[in-house]
Amino acid sequence: MTSQTARPVLPEPMRRASGAPTALGGIRVLDFTRLLAGPFGTMLLADLGADVVKIENPQTGDDSRGLKPPAIAGESSVFVWANRNKRSVALDLRLPQAQQVARDLAAQADVVVENYSAGVMERFGLSYERLSKDNPRLIYCAVSAFGRDGAYASRPGYDPVVQAESGFLSLNGYPDQDPVRAGSSVIDISCGMMTCNAILGALMARERHGIGQYVEVTLFDDAIIMTGQYGMNYLMTGHDQGRFGNGSKTAEPTGLYQAKDGPLYVTCANDRNFQRLVGDVLRCPGIAEDKDFASNEARMRNADRLRAVLQECFATESRQVWLERGHAAGVPIGLVRTIREAYTSPEIEARRLLSQLPHPSGETVPNVAPPFRFAGTPLVDPVAAPLLGQHTDEVLLAVPGYDETRLAQLEHEGVFGSRRGPR
Repeated sequence: MTSQTARPVLPEPMRRASGAPTALGGIRVLDFTRLLAGPFGTMLLADLGADVVKIENPQTGDDSRGLKPPAIAGESSVFVWANRNKRSVALDLRLPQAQQVARDLAAQADVVVENYSAGVMERFGLSYERLSKDNPRLIYCAVSAFGRDGAYASRPGYDPVVQAESGFLSLNGYPDQDPVRAGSSVIDISCGMMTCNAILGALMARERHGIGQYVEVTLFDDAIIMTGQYGMNYLMTGHDQGRFGNGSKTAEPTGLYQAKDGPLYVTCANDRNFQRLVGDVLRCPGIAEDKDFASNEARMRNADRLRAVLQECFATESRQVWLERGHAAGVPIGLVRTIREAYTSPEIEARRLLSQLPHPSGETVPNVAPPFRFAGTPLVDPVAAPLLGQHTDEVLLAVPGYDETRLAQLEHEGVFGSRRGPR
């Protein structure tokens, strides 16, 4: 890199073996989702080999296209990040003709995924009840903030609001300060993973039992799960949990320590880890002999004193010394990195997680690989997120009853807006 603001130079992506099957080859997904949770989930399906056809508003497309800066070739980082390996069809679903096109596509689909506000898909004539009449084996997944029925069905919800309402936000930060939201959209991302999991489960159920079904995933339900053991702590004790900064309510020592040249993060989840930390890494075995530190329960009671003792030790050497000793001893210890440091780390290079892809604009865009790999059914070769309406003709010409004449008529009626795509 030539300057702090220069884009990093990335390698080409790993390629799959020629002719190797994919996990979801032959599965067609009709994707009506926007922004992050839904698109992230459908992208994972696309990575696994599903043909994901993204239906977008011809005027604006997925709302995430407009979340700029930054942007490459006019496309936002959010859209590029969450829409790899998809095809885009532009349909103005306000028009009855476009709604019929969508129904025709759904009749050939295995999965429909949507995250519109409550009632929108019904107004478009694209509800599960309507679509499943023509396609009984259809899996229809609705992603929403608070569910599709009940008193909260019409409530809007975005990641930070749901972090707040679920109690997740209350766990983050320091006890003497306001709670702090997680920096990345962790609820959206985890909800996208849950969406992918739910659809995979429904596909397996269809394979075994021959049935399609309605599936629901919500941000709020997901956020409750994301409170983790702290929600269970409350249920078991009746005590609220609160914030604990960089420490832990379950294991000590856990937290951030300052070496001579910067911060490290250490977690000792059991007595063996602690003894290795103080004996093999810090080389201060006397600490382990102190009765106040003999067990995790004792260390939790005396956490402040323990942290002060450990901090004094850590301050005597550089981060590299502690890392080398920690890794050799099998103690979980790591650098506290910035995004730049993490994305240029030897670990990320060893895992080959970063690459660059040709974009339909003629430029290249960065790519971050999904966090799973398959030996027998490798992931598809990554393709950059599509331009708005890029595949309209390609997708529709494969639908029975659609030819160039019909597409031209639909274009004349405004079904595609100005986003019909290349011809």
